[in-house]
Formats: sequence, C-alpha cells, structure tokens
Amino acid sequence: MPDAFAQALPSGAGSSAAEQISASVDGLQAKLEGWLDGLIVLLPNIIVAALVLGLFWLFGSITQRSFNHWAVARRRENLGAVLGGFLKLALIIAGGLLAITIVLPSLNPGDLVAGLGVGSVAIGFAFKDILQNWLAGVLILLRQPFRPGDQIVINGFEGTVEHVEARVTAIRTYDSRMVLVPNSDVYTNAVLVNTAFAKSRSQFDVGIGYGDDIRTARGVILKAIHGLEGVEAEPAPEVLVQDLAAYQVALRIFWWSDPRRHDRIHTRSRVVEAVKYALDGAGIDMPFETQVHLLHDQTDELDGRRGKQREGWPAPSGQTQRPRFEALRPEARPGGRPEQERAAE
Repeated sequence: MPDAFAQALPSGAGSSAAEQISASVDGLQAKLEGWLDGLIVLLPNIIVAALVLGLFWLFGSITQRSFNHWAVARRRENLGAVLGGFLKLALIIAGGLLAITIVLPSLNPGDLVAGLGVGSVAIGFAFKDILQNWLAGVLILLRQPFRPGDQIVINGFEGTVEHVEARVTAIRTYDSRMVLVPNSDVYTNAVLVNTAFAKSRSQFDVGIGYGDDIRTARGVILKAIHGLEGVEAEPAPEVLVQDLAAYQVALRIFWWSDPRRHDRIHTRSRVVEAVKYALDGAGIDMPFETQVHLLHDQTDELDGRRGKQREGWPAPSGQTQRPRFEALRPEARPGGRPEQERAAE
C-alpha cells in the first residue's frame, strides 16, 4: 500500500510521504513497546497494590460487621449501619491511595492528600445538601433524641419512626403512609416526641347546667373514670372548673394513660362514654348552646315610635296592634293625615 501510494505521487513527494508514514508507525510501535515494558516492570507493584487494596477492602468489611454487631447489642442498629458503612468507605479510600503510591513510587503521598483535599472541597460544594443531611443524620444517631418505634411530630407530619438513614428519617403515618424527612430538617426544627415518657396526659371538656351542683358533678365524673381501662391511677385523674360560659359551666377532665396513639384514642373514647352515661344516670344536665333572636316587627303600626315599638316581643295581653298597612289606609287618614301622625300629636 505505501508503494502504490508512492507511485501515485511524484518521485520526490512519494518518497517523503512514505518516510513520514514509516516514521510515525515506528514511533507508535516504540511507544507501545515502551508502555508494555513499563507495564512488565510495574507488574509486581500492580499485584502488590491489588493485594493491598483487597486487604483494605476486607478489613473495612470486617470493621463494618464488627461495628454493626456492637451497635445491635446496644439497640442502635441505625447508627451501626451509617457509621459502619462510613468506616468501610474510609478504609477503602485509604487503601486506594496506598495502592497508587505502590504502583507509582515517584508519586508523593503528600501531593495525593493535597489533591484529595482540593477535590473534597469541590465535592462538598457540589453535594452540599447530601453531606449536610448525612452529618445531621450522624448527629441524630449519636445524640438519639428519639428511637425507631417512637411516635413524633415534625414539620406537620405525625407518625412512628421506622428508621434513620444516612440522608433521611423515615416516618410511618398512622394511616400507613411513609414520609421521608431530610435529616437536616429534623435536626434544625422542633420535634415533638409523644412517646418520650412512659405516660402522657389527655383531657376533654364537658359542660353542666348552672342549676347543677359542681361538686356533685365532679364526684360523679371521677367515680366514673376511676379504674377505667387505660386510665392510670397515678397521677390521679382530675376535674377542674374551666369556665363559666354563656349556657354552661365548663369542666375540664384530666387523666394519664399510655402515650402511644392507639392506646390514647381508645382510652379517650372509654372516658367520654363513661362520663356521658354517669352524668345521665345522676340526672345532671349537659346543656347545648341556645340562642334567642329578637326580630324587629316592621309590620306593626307602632313601628318607628321608639318608645312604643315592641322589638319582636308579643303584644301585651288584651291588646291588639293593627298591621302597619291598616294604619296607613286612606280611610284611616282624616284630614289627609295618617293616623300615626295624629296620634303623635
């Protein structure tokens, strides 16, 4: 092929092109041979580096498992999963750096560390949110303000904590839906832990009539809820007067129960039911709101006479007020004046 190409060109040009092609091929062949020789020379280092990297990977796996076992023994499985994975990754990275220095002895480890630092800054800016959530997750797992199984309220979401991952906290709502809250939000916002203590206090209001005795009503209510399933004996239930409202005396009932939502709502249902039946049995009234509307009767003949208009009240016994239209009829206007005008005189 080079000969045919050379024949197609003038004699001087063909000879020059053939020499250039031959030189390029020879140079490429020399480079490949040099790389192959270098690879053969570095082959022992590569094998050693691979063994070192494998040992670091194995050591990282053992460290991860050991840390997980330690965490499980202390009921901190999520912490073991997050930090165990981090330790394994850190050991693999360290093994990779060591393997590079073994393969390339001329490479300064300090330069590698410096380059890794610059790269870490760039990665930190690129993955700021991910790293922020990861660090918040580690702090949450270390401080442990709540545990899996606790019932919490965060950012308007309420449910049971399933697990804390490196990036999010998983919450299962009471209607069996999963909410994934970023750990940075959990760490920086207020979290209400409903199950932080063994007991929690509940309450509800009930009204009695003004004609009923308050002390009697309180005694009836306390007797009804005392010993009720789910109601704790200590601290004892209480009934306090909350307000003197427009149509009732408002009483507020306090009791303590298990803090878990299932127990609280069922205990509340039993308390409300027991109080209702107890008050009914004792003949104590539970009044409902009553409103009286006084409507101004604009069809009355006295309408407009503020001293005599009845403001919606019925006429006194024995008195009959004519409708306004009768008082304004022509025959009721002697002299062309309405009867109301004459009466006003």
